[in-house]
Order: sequence, then structure tokens, then C-alpha cells
Amino acid sequence: MSLTLAVDGDRWRSHLRALAAATPGLVPVAKGNGYGFTLGRLARKAQWLKDNGLGVDTVAVGTYEELPEVASRYDGDLLVLTPWRPFGAALEVDAGLARRVVHTVSRLEDLSDLLGRQPDARVVLERSTSMLRHGMTARELWATAEVVTAHPRARVAGVAMHLPLGTGAHVSEVHRLMTEVVATELPLDTVWVSHLTTAELAALRASYPDFTFRPRIGTDLWLGDRGALRVTATVLDVHAVERGDGFGYRHRTAPKAGHVLVVSGGTAHGIGLEAPLGDASLKGRAATLARGGLDAAGFVRSPFSIDGKQRLFAEPPHMQASMLFLPHGARVPSVGDVVDVRVRYTATAFDRVVVS
Repeated sequence: MSLTLAVDGDRWRSHLRALAAATPGLVPVAKGNGYGFTLGRLARKAQWLKDNGLGVDTVAVGTYEELPEVASRYDGDLLVLTPWRPFGAALEVDAGLARRVVHTVSRLEDLSDLLGRQPDARVVLERSTSMLRHGMTARELWATAEVVTAHPRARVAGVAMHLPLGTGAHVSEVHRLMTEVVATELPLDTVWVSHLTTAELAALRASYPDFTFRPRIGTDLWLGDRGALRVTATVLDVHAVERGDGFGYRHRTAPKAGHVLVVSGGTAHGIGLEAPLGDASLKGRAATLARGGLDAAGFVRSPFSIDGKQRLFAEPPHMQASMLFLPHGARVPSVGDVVDVRVRYTATAFDRVVVS
């Protein structure tokens, strides 16, 4: 009676092993909802990769608040992706954990502040990229040498570059940024990168043999083999309706004869709460307009599928369940049957995660 993520364990673990073996310097990313698996499970799997001799000496978390849950299940270093700031959870890291934490620093003033508080802190200096999210300019990056020199116990673990998604090619941008890294007066030899393809990483390693490139990978690692994953919901109730019959919180009326199905999975799980995908193409915008028209008419396609066809919401999803409309003539599942659900894993909270 739950929204369940079922994982073909052998196939999933085989994918994790293969990607780790093929990706030197891999840094698994465990953040947010753990890509649907939960942070704890990803931390344990990162430890499993480490114990099996596949590297993984560092795991990246998204925020300082996520450190305890991952640190208790994984014994390696912990890179925090959110840049350090002189407030909030960044100042509340447990003393026993501090030695394992690698801070990302994206502002010159923050580097001075952090090293003033923790002179032996380990830091990764983030260079801003065309993504324009966090990071220092070239001039600010060069100025860090003076700050580090004034704090001889500081440990600089390299430079970070967070690149955009879906732009096609990043090599030319990384080459330009690497020219600035080489020009610094710091002994930088490690570059932490995101969103580079295998071919791009190989090209960069060939161009800069004196540098170690550490790819931070989340989606392609944990969700890279979608065939190993299946999401299902349970049919909780089935009601036959005739045209004009009322149902639901809003007492809508059935447009024609059929069945109303109550299935597990609602807004508390992330069902019906769609994050924007950012598709700027003409086709994408047309699809958005079409969905808006369906919503206004009361017919919205749900992520629940029966016999390979996505069914319509009978009304907006409830907190822990959804009501679907099944037209006359379609096969009607029984209470207790499961139906497939198409979800965005990073935005879904499952009741159960079952790994075989």
C-alpha cells in the first residue's frame, strides 16, 4: 500500500562497479533526497565501492546539514558542494568530523574568515564558470595565494569548476580556466569538475598530465541504468461511476462512464509537483501550453500507467494518494494490484525502497 522504488540489485550494483572502475578519481554525489534512494543508502553504497578497491576516497554532499547522515555510514573524506559562508550550519560542524570535511570556498573574504576560525581547514577553491552560480574571478583566484601564505597550516585541495548542463562541449571553457589555474602561485594539482563527459575528461587528462581531475557524479552514477529501477503504486480502491456522478474532495463529476481508481502516491511523495525542466525549444513551449489547456479543462495526464498508457488524474492529487479516471472499456485493476509510475527521482520521496 505504498509508493515503491524497486531496484534490481545485481544490475544496479554491476552498473555502479563498472562506472567506478571506468572513472578514475570518481567522487560520488549524495545530496538532497539521495536521488530517491535516501542519503543513508547512497553513503553505504559509496563505502561498498571504497571497500571493493574502486577508489571513492571522497563523497560529495550538497549541504553542511547533510554531513551527519552520510558521515555515519561512510568513513572517507566529505566534500561539501555548497560554498562555505560565515553563518548557519557551516559554523556548526562537529569537531570530531572537521578533519574529514573539505570545504568549497567561492569568495576571497570567506577564505580569510574560514582560515581565521580553522587555520588547518582543507579547502577547494571554486572558480566561476559560464554557469555563473558560485565562484571567484581569475583575479580573486590569484589573490588567494596571499591569504594561504598567511595561513601556513591551510590545506588547499585544488580548484573546483561547476559547469552547465547540456551545452554540448565544455573543453574549450575548461582550457581557458585551466590557463588561469596554472598561473596561480599555489601548488594546485587537482581539479574537481562536474558535468563533463568521459571523452571530455580523457581529452583534458591528456592535455594536462600533471593535474588530477576528480569528476563529481550523481545522476549518471546512481540513476545511470534506469532499466534497473521500477516505481510502482498500489491500487487502494476502485469505484464504478456513470456520467455525472460526483467524487473527490472537490466533488467533480465524471465526464462519462468508467471507473475512479484510488492509488498510493500523492503530493507528500512529490506526485503532481513538477519542477521546471527548462526546455526552451518551440516543441517544449508548445507542450507546456498544451498541459495548461488540459489543466484548465480538468484533464491532466498523471504519471501513473495502466497497460502501458498514462492515465488522467480524476482530480488534483491528494497528500498521500491520487484519484485516476479510467474510461469505460479499459482494463480495471483490482485492489492490491500495482501500477507503474513515471517519476523524477530527485523530486520523489518513496515509502519503500526495495533492493533485491
